[in-house]
Amino acid sequence: MKKKVVVGMSGGVDSSVAACLLKEQGYEVIGVTMQIWRDEQPEQISENGGCCGLSAVEDAREVAHLIGIPHYVMNFKQEFQHQVVDYFVEEYLKGRTPNPCIACNRYVKWEALLKRGMEIGADYLATGHYARVEQLPNGRYAIRNSVTARKDQTYALYNLTQFQLSHTLMPVGAYEKSKIREIAAGLGLPVADKSDSQDICFVPDGDYAAFINKEAAGRVPGEGNFVDEDGRVLGRHKGITHYTVGQRKGLGLSMGRPVFVSEIRPETNEVVISDEGAVFHSELVCDRINFMGMEGLPKPRRVWAKVRYAHKGEWCTIRMDGEQRIHCSFENPVRAITPGQAVVFYDGEYVLGGGTIL
Repeated sequence: MKKKVVVGMSGGVDSSVAACLLKEQGYEVIGVTMQIWRDEQPEQISENGGCCGLSAVEDAREVAHLIGIPHYVMNFKQEFQHQVVDYFVEEYLKGRTPNPCIACNRYVKWEALLKRGMEIGADYLATGHYARVEQLPNGRYAIRNSVTARKDQTYALYNLTQFQLSHTLMPVGAYEKSKIREIAAGLGLPVADKSDSQDICFVPDGDYAAFINKEAAGRVPGEGNFVDEDGRVLGRHKGITHYTVGQRKGLGLSMGRPVFVSEIRPETNEVVISDEGAVFHSELVCDRINFMGMEGLPKPRRVWAKVRYAHKGEWCTIRMDGEQRIHCSFENPVRAITPGQAVVFYDGEYVLGGGTIL
């Protein structure tokens, strides 16, 4: 009996080819597009081609028809609002910089969609992510780096559970991006040349502060003071939601030298400004830990760690700091370790786990 797989089809080339590959491999494939954001105005549909737009539904439906698989649209607006948008807003109000894609992957694309898929008889959930899922010799499932290093998406997937991973397929992770487009073109898929989605899908114009101001009307801190590390006032800022650790541009300060945001203090509504050296640190502590390739951390371990999606990584030693936190000591100082972002630990190409930076 053929295994049944639900493919999360975002309307892009990667998830479209994922569906094609799985059908070729003999799976019974069902395409599902997640309706996760609010209804768009007609004039926005052509602009917002990411995974949240109504245009994504039309592209996914057309691809599903061409390759001969059923396609459904499922409503996950409530889950997305609670697990992603509300989390995103609340973190910024606390002076932290969240990663909504990690939350969306863990709680919406996997937890909610996988559950819904299994309710209709699916054995697996598949996506177009550039990563691979493998079972390690220790019996645990882990995310492995994709063949396309430039497109590798393992960082944003570190928080998936063992159950989720055991029911996950990621077929495009074994291919170069150029090959995926070549396959799509060869099949005559209309999305073969569609550009990749960029930035946060529910803030397409990139103005996070304006979005937060709208979502949390009446709760957003207003203007406050830029201060140096000793508390001396340097000027006025527009509100803490406009800034993140390591930021240089858009500060509006004339200091006669490059300066950077080194800390955000929501309790006093202050943004701390420093020279670049102050945004390099050799240690961090994280909580909300998810162990993936390793079952726990009984003793200190030397690992490779990334502190944000675009970070190339750095060697460090990790050890437990109490029952629910990990302390990380880097061998070389790392720039802009940012509260709210994730730190992800690797053993070679495999994700060991990670947590949220405090």
